[in-house]
Amino acid sequence: MLVIENLIKKYGDFTAVDNISLEIREGDIYGFVGPNGAGKTTTMRIAATLMEATSGTVLVDGIDVREDYLKVRGKIGYMPDFFGVYDNLKVDEYMDFYGSCYGLSRAEREKRTDELLELVNLRDKKDSYVDTLSRGMKQRLCLARSLIHNPELLILDEPASGMDPRARIEMKGILKTLKGMKKTILISSHILHELSELCTHIGIIERGKLVYSGEIQDIMRRITGRTILKIEVLSEREKALALFREQPLVEDIYGEENSFELSFSGSDEDMAELLRHLVLQGIPVKTFVKEEGSLEEVFMEVTREYELENGN
Repeated sequence: MLVIENLIKKYGDFTAVDNISLEIREGDIYGFVGPNGAGKTTTMRIAATLMEATSGTVLVDGIDVREDYLKVRGKIGYMPDFFGVYDNLKVDEYMDFYGSCYGLSRAEREKRTDELLELVNLRDKKDSYVDTLSRGMKQRLCLARSLIHNPELLILDEPASGMDPRARIEMKGILKTLKGMKKTILISSHILHELSELCTHIGIIERGKLVYSGEIQDIMRRITGRTILKIEVLSEREKALALFREQPLVEDIYGEENSFELSFSGSDEDMAELLRHLVLQGIPVKTFVKEEGSLEEVFMEVTREYELENGN
């Protein structure tokens, strides 16, 4: 759906985006992780046809953003990190305006407005003026606006920026709904644990370079090198402990009463085999949960490795 090849953006002698290449397939939720100034917003603006690259190629559904930007804009919904709203318009008028910009008929605009305000939990604000909305409501309205023409690709730059905890939870729920609708999404955020819950893939960008990109679980396994298993048994604690100590893939064991936390270096198949051993030994297993390393840990480890490799 989105292919970026050898993308470079320079401002004089400063390189904001340094030879980035990535691919986001249809239905992927790709999280862009990096500090302020790393190049996330610049990359997204180029993909959204709002900024020209110095060099490189960006394709949206096979269309070059430089050659047919109007057709590309019909396929994408863009939500910037800072956005303007029209304070003298009511919510439904605001949505109607943007629907007309995309050539939707009046009937289509009304139908889409009702559907999208329902999606972002603003149906009861339909007749309210935009300037009376809270920041979180305005951001949800901006998201609804970006969906008015039913785009195939969403480019969301810090959609939860500045929101209070309740508003963040609401936004996360909306994004999960969009994920269920099979929308392809490129999203940036500093709230890393929320990205780990939403995304199928992540890209870590540092000083304009994409230092890591791939499936989120693969990245976590490759960086942390281990998985945490949390296991609780109803009884037979000592028998379970002895079995864990016999397993070559169990590196560390932490236990309290009938609960264990294991550092495990095996695959999903190895985990299934461990669970099978427990059951065959007659050990009553209450819970058997896999926990990956946090996205924050992955980010710190990757950027630390990058700095060491580049002598920083």
